[in-house]
Amino acid sequence: MVSSTDGFRRSISSTSESMEAGAVESNGSHGGGDHRTSLSKKDARVFWASVFIFGNHPWSFLTIDADPANSYRDSKTAANSFTNWQGTSSVMALVAAFLADAFLGRYWTIALFILISVVAYVVLTVSAATPAPSAALFYAGLYLQALGGSLALQPVLTSFGADQFDDSSEEGRRRQSSFFNWFYQSLNVGSLVGGTVLVWVQSNVSWGLGYGIPALCSVLAVAVFLAGTGAYQRQQPPAGSPITRVAQVVVAAARKWRVELSLSAIGTFRWLRFLDKAAVETAGDKARPSPWRLSTVTQVEELKCVLRLLPVLASGIIFSAAYVQMSSTFILQGDTLDPYVAGFRVPAAVISIFETISVMLWVPLYDRVVVPLARRATGHNHGFTQLARMGVGLAVLAAAMVTAGTLEVERRRVIARHGMFDTNDGTDGKYLPLSIFWQVPQYVVVGAAEVFTFIGQLEFFYDQAPDAMRSLCSGLSTVSFALGNYLSTALVTIVARATARGGRDGWMPDKINRGHLDNFFWLLAVLCVGNLGVYLLIARWYTYKKTVDD
Repeated sequence: MVSSTDGFRRSISSTSESMEAGAVESNGSHGGGDHRTSLSKKDARVFWASVFIFGNHPWSFLTIDADPANSYRDSKTAANSFTNWQGTSSVMALVAAFLADAFLGRYWTIALFILISVVAYVVLTVSAATPAPSAALFYAGLYLQALGGSLALQPVLTSFGADQFDDSSEEGRRRQSSFFNWFYQSLNVGSLVGGTVLVWVQSNVSWGLGYGIPALCSVLAVAVFLAGTGAYQRQQPPAGSPITRVAQVVVAAARKWRVELSLSAIGTFRWLRFLDKAAVETAGDKARPSPWRLSTVTQVEELKCVLRLLPVLASGIIFSAAYVQMSSTFILQGDTLDPYVAGFRVPAAVISIFETISVMLWVPLYDRVVVPLARRATGHNHGFTQLARMGVGLAVLAAAMVTAGTLEVERRRVIARHGMFDTNDGTDGKYLPLSIFWQVPQYVVVGAAEVFTFIGQLEFFYDQAPDAMRSLCSGLSTVSFALGNYLSTALVTIVARATARGGRDGWMPDKINRGHLDNFFWLLAVLCVGNLGVYLLIARWYTYKKTVDD
């Protein structure tokens, strides 16, 4: 445990130093020593705050298996329970984003929600520490954490951090793009600690301490974030309800559906030209002025920007549905494999740390190696366009599903060879003579896909959003993730029922060794490839809001 903590400290220190060094180097060309120093300190504070806040994110998921009432563990329920809870948690991000853009501002929204997270972990700690755990108290803490945890804060904290960079200059945009990579890295540093140190504490010491540690980290998150208050700059003030502004444009345009548009009245994005009617002033508008009759050009352009993001959002749903298999079907697969290495048992859920390690390796590799090489080849300031980056991730995830399916084919061969259809599914303490570490490649490939697509989404939705709606639009990535979780649940349920007709075992029976999990992975691979094809059409059609080397 000490060595893990030391590794955590070294990892954070080296990453923070790297960011500060980058800040000094990038600002050195502009002169001004004081400005250079304050900027590097600000970057470090944003990074450290994200470490503590996002470090709590993976730990909240561990609470599901601690629920004393959660006695159902058949394969379909186990696969669905995690994705349902995670999907619901993701939706809460829109609540935080709406409050930030409309009323509180990003700074105060972050402060409020991390305080809620502190309360949530205190409740969970009390729930776990009592002699007779209360399911009601447990769920109260669990869903408080869903409200104030990192998934809810992700779009606001991402937008707030990105706001600190001057995107009017090439260097500012480049550093902002790099920020998204290292910001996401902080999440995975916390994931690594949560998936190793905290799992050990919860399994070998106590669940009370296992929740107490995240509670302490939440307190540290508050302290670290507030400590940077004086350094935060370029804060976007709240601009009122974005939903109201959008509704006003739709209503005003609908009222003027018969109005003819002149060429001079047509704004950007010709396929949405109908919305321009909302900004055309008529005689009736002068007689009865109302924002529900006449919208500003800015309002119209805001709505156009949001509508253009929706096809890209939709392309992330299937990606997310395949991605979350590492938290459901990958674990079902791993539960049947031999978990022992040199006498030590490695739970199937812990193998997922290789995905986290993969992300942690890919982030600096992408930022320091791939981007500079791509920049030389393409001439693009970021190496790849944001859409191209996400497209690479979609293709890589299809390869991950093929990798998982290939292992499943071999697993089924071992089952047939040894006749282990009923006894060796892990539930009786016996396992197949096939090491669980054969799952490492599929986790590693998923990690590579995550770096390209999820970080690309964070940057894309922030960059292409209207200035007054950046938190809300940044939340679109979590909406896509939530819908992907629900799609995964639907796929598992539909496939299990459809393939089990006529008394057959189907692809996903309760005794997974009698199923065909390989077919499910092939199905996901096909869906990923089809999704990639549609995405390429979307990317070709898309026109960036502002052209910066695109």
